[in-house]
Amino acid sequence: MTNLTLRLPDDTAERLKLLAKQRGQSVNKLLEQLSVQALTSWDAENRFKAMSLKADTPAALAILDRLDKLT
Repeated sequence: MTNLTLRLPDDTAERLKLLAKQRGQSVNKLLEQLSVQALTSWDAENRFKAMSLKADTPAALAILDRLDKLT
């Protein structure tokens, strides 16, 4: 595990403390959870970008056209 020093504006730090208290957890645990959420979102974005580079756009549009005709 790594220790990390984080500088935040006082009002932001106070709001994080209140949020952690409301959730019944430590600020450390709250920041850990928020970090995991941010990294998960970033990973998904990168995965979709990588997939889009391999996409067959004409085939995808053809599928959408067929779906439009069904509805």
